[in-house]
Amino acid sequence: MVTQQNLSASIVQPSVDIVWGWLADVPDPEIPVVSVIELGIVREVRYEGETLVVAVTPTYSGCPATAVIDLAIEEKLREKGIDQLRLERRLSPPWTSDWIARDAREKLRAFGIAPPIDGTAASGVMAARARRMSGKSNLVVECPRCASTNTERVSQFGSTPCKASWRCKDCLEPFDYFKCI
Repeated sequence: MVTQQNLSASIVQPSVDIVWGWLADVPDPEIPVVSVIELGIVREVRYEGETLVVAVTPTYSGCPATAVIDLAIEEKLREKGIDQLRLERRLSPPWTSDWIARDAREKLRAFGIAPPIDGTAASGVMAARARRMSGKSNLVVECPRCASTNTERVSQFGSTPCKASWRCKDCLEPFDYFKCI
């Protein structure tokens, strides 16, 4: 006789590596050319008994896309047959743009978004961060369309809170710059 307990015991849990692979197919809702894995916001995948636990660190604690990201992760995993699932919000350590994968930076550029500049994230030198926050930064952002560095910041806030609006003075095109956080 097959019981629920026997049935549950006979179901093999997918490996953590397989789950990471599934999550690599979950796009960021605001920047669909990169996945939640490429953005570095999925911090951990583990099992606690029968329950799959996925720890997610939002790009910042007030990110309006966090609920949509959680829903997309849950939908993907349920589609793959995961019934016992818990999502954890992990705020420490805080996410930094340094966690964006190298390949994802190129995808951002191809999509028309200037990727964050290495070494300028908040995890870097505090004095540089203070200059950026006060608007007195000498940050040079390359245009993702024509690669010119003859650019200027238009607004500290772009199409989403994690991006700033910039303009290229050579090709005259506006673009978003993914802020270093």
